[in-house]
Amino acid sequence: MKIERITVGPFEVNCAVVWGEGKQALIIDPGYNAADIEAVLQVNGLTVTAYLLTHGHADHISALGELHAARPAPVYLHTADQKWAFGPNNQIPPHYPVPTKPAANFPTLGKNDLDFSKPWKISGMSFQTLETPGHTPGGVCYWFKEADVCFTGDTLFKGSCGRTDLPGGDARTLTASLKKLAETLPSETRIIAGHGEDSTMEHELATNFYLQRFQS
Repeated sequence: MKIERITVGPFEVNCAVVWGEGKQALIIDPGYNAADIEAVLQVNGLTVTAYLLTHGHADHISALGELHAARPAPVYLHTADQKWAFGPNNQIPPHYPVPTKPAANFPTLGKNDLDFSKPWKISGMSFQTLETPGHTPGGVCYWFKEADVCFTGDTLFKGSCGRTDLPGGDARTLTASLKKLAETLPSETRIIAGHGEDSTMEHELATNFYLQRFQS
């Protein structure tokens, strides 16, 4: 599995383009700079088969509308965040206007038709979606177990974790989500967070104040 990480937008979000041998790509958190993301797709001869969103904040989804118009594909966003992600409350002036909602098929995350307890397979790539609310009500992480990598969005950062003082945030809920990651992800798992540098679960368990309490 190949991963091209692109830092996009004023808030320096880590967008990722992920693909396998079939040249079919997943785009994780297209937050800004649609042209830069499109350039990665063109250079590598990729087609888009899904957009995976870790949560609904504008800095993580603002390029979605433009990309989807050119390259339609299903959009995965938890139903708890779909409720507000494309509305007037989800803007960050002057940097991010209200995100454009794509004319997309939104498979229903958080309901019975997509089971969080089982791995999903899209374009030959198998991954598990972990519900990790707290930063937002519908926060998720995408864990590619076979590739030893987890995209943690704004749940877990190198040396820190997501803030909970924004609307819908909840500190106790985020603590439970961090505990889930600590108990689920193997120590060798590469952590690609929504902002900042990559890390590993081993490093975070040893050094991250918010995870050290969960060491076995």
